[in-house]
Amino acid sequence: MPEFDLPLEQLTTYLPDRREPQDWQAFWDDTLAETRKHDLSVETHSAAAYLPGVATQDVSFAGFGGHRVNAWHLRPAAGDVQGTVVQFLGYGDGRGTPLDWLAWPAAGFATLVMDTRGQGARARRAGSTGDPAGSASPYVEGFLTQGILDPRDYFYRRVFTDAVRAVETALALDGTDPERLAVAGASQGGAIALAATALAGDLVRAAIIGVPFLANVRRAVRITEERPYYELIAFLGTHRADAETALRTMDYVDGITMAAHATAPAKFSVALMDTICPPSGGFGVHNHYAGPKQLDVYPYNNHEGGEADEQVASIRWLQDLWR
Repeated sequence: MPEFDLPLEQLTTYLPDRREPQDWQAFWDDTLAETRKHDLSVETHSAAAYLPGVATQDVSFAGFGGHRVNAWHLRPAAGDVQGTVVQFLGYGDGRGTPLDWLAWPAAGFATLVMDTRGQGARARRAGSTGDPAGSASPYVEGFLTQGILDPRDYFYRRVFTDAVRAVETALALDGTDPERLAVAGASQGGAIALAATALAGDLVRAAIIGVPFLANVRRAVRITEERPYYELIAFLGTHRADAETALRTMDYVDGITMAAHATAPAKFSVALMDTICPPSGGFGVHNHYAGPKQLDVYPYNNHEGGEADEQVASIRWLQDLWR
């Protein structure tokens, strides 16, 4: 069911409570400091020679724990590059092939497409990055509850750290203008892009965040039974004594808090009939966001959001921002 309990006029001003743990900043500062003890160790190899109009590299770098993370780097083979977009992926998706990521280079931008560790085996695009860390606690099949009983063991601690390292990797690649580096993603990718904006500080100069996952999680699990949130609902329903412990872990990654720590210009999008990532989460993240922002609303769309229209709007927004 679409989220009908909050009318649009309330959603546009909806400001849910921010449940920021007292040690949130120290937690993420320590996490990044620990990861930065490992050399970024960027490796690049030429790829996709069959695309003469696009310079393509197969890239890897050291993410959380020094684990190797794979990515594609594509940029126009000729002419000026307008900027670089670090692209993050939806739940279960993998980096696929360079053919999947031609829109940004065709519009004049470079893009670094980061694989999400452990994913890319049940969506349409294949992944190539494992997750050596695993988890020390039980979890529901999927990724949302892996390590959920300890924030330091949690899956998204690793993923969000990988995202910051992806931003640092993009800056280390030839042709990247540090004044024109953006992050982008939808659904899980939107959550990762938002986290990268909050945690990488002024390294990120613009953010494109579509129908975001991990936004106002404590509300989301009360109003949707769709996956991936169903994984968390199932965990809370079976590990009853640990429910608050699990939800407290989610507070460390919730987009509501991430938004309050992010200041780069941002473009958000929300779909009002979204049954997977409820629109109240998207509005809540947008309304808590600390930097300049724009919001596009798709009244009659589910989790697909604006699809091609949203991609065009994002390209034009970034072109106008950096013109």
